[in-house]
Amino acid sequence: MTNASHSGSAEYVTVTVGSQLFGLPIARVQDVFVLNQITRVPLAPDDIAGVINLRGRIVTVIDLARRLGITGSSRAHLAVGLESDKESYGLVIDAVGEVLKLGADTAEAAPANLDERLRHVAAGVHRLDDRLLVVLDVDRLIDLKPMEIAA
Repeated sequence: MTNASHSGSAEYVTVTVGSQLFGLPIARVQDVFVLNQITRVPLAPDDIAGVINLRGRIVTVIDLARRLGITGSSRAHLAVGLESDKESYGLVIDAVGEVLKLGADTAEAAPANLDERLRHVAAGVHRLDDRLLVVLDVDRLIDLKPMEIAA
C-alpha cells in the first residue's frame, strides 16, 4: 500500500459509486463540488462526461461508474476534484463519506478475484467491519488512454 505515513497509517476520503466504497488518498483530493453545466466533448470516450469551468479552471469530468463498469450508480451531480500532472479532473460519484484513518493492519493487496477494471486502478484494499474499501490509484484512474481491458 502507498500513502502510508511513518506511523503506518493513511487517511482516505471515502466515496461511493453504486454500492462500492472507494478510498482516495486525502492528499490528492482538492475539493468536492456539485456539477452543473457540463460541456460534452465531441468524440470523447463514454466515460468522459465532459468539461466544466470550476473557479476559472477547465476541469475534465470523468464518470467513475462508466470508467469502472459499475452498475446501480445514481449518476449524482457530485464530483471530487483531483489534480494530476498539473491538470484538473473531477470524478463523478454518488456520495462522499467520511475521512478514514486506516492502519496497515487492515491493508491488503487487491484480491485476485476483484473485477479486472477495479484491480487495474486499485492501490490495494482495506477490509472494514462491514465492507471492502478499494483504495484508488489516482494516476492510473485518471489516465485518459483507453484501458486495455476487455469490458
